[in-house]
Amino acid sequence: MSREYAEERIREALKLSKGNSAKARQRVIAWTSEDPKLLQALAKPHLTGIVAHAISRVIYKNELEEPEIPDVPEKLDMKPQTFGKEILSALQNTNTATFGQEDNVPATRRGKASKSHIDALKYIASKSKSGDGKSPTSK
Repeated sequence: MSREYAEERIREALKLSKGNSAKARQRVIAWTSEDPKLLQALAKPHLTGIVAHAISRVIYKNELEEPEIPDVPEKLDMKPQTFGKEILSALQNTNTATFGQEDNVPATRRGKASKSHIDALKYIASKSKSGDGKSPTSK
C-alpha cells in the first residue's frame, strides 16, 4: 500500500507541475514535511542504506583522535636567524613551481640523442615509407 500511495502522490505532483519533474520533486519534498505517511513510503526501500550510512558516520567520528595540545609549546631547535631561510630560498628560485601552476615550471634541457636512438628512429621511418623491412644500419 505504501508504494502505491507514494506513486499516487507523485502522479499528483507531476499533474500539478504540468509534467515538470524538477517542480514535482520540490512539491513532493515539501509534502513530506506535512505527510509522514508519504515520507515513510518514499524512504522505506532505502532505510537500510540510510541507517548504515548514519552508523558509519558515528563510528568514524568516534575513531577520530583529537590531537593532544601541549600546555607548554616546545621550543624550536634552531637559531632564530636560520628560521625559514630554506623556504625563502626555495621561493626565490626561478624553477620553483607556483601552486596551481606546476606545469609552467621550466623543463630541464635534455641531452643529445644517442646514435642508436637516431638509427632506430630512421629505421622506423623507413619501414613506414618503403615497407622493405631493411634496417638503415644493416647495409
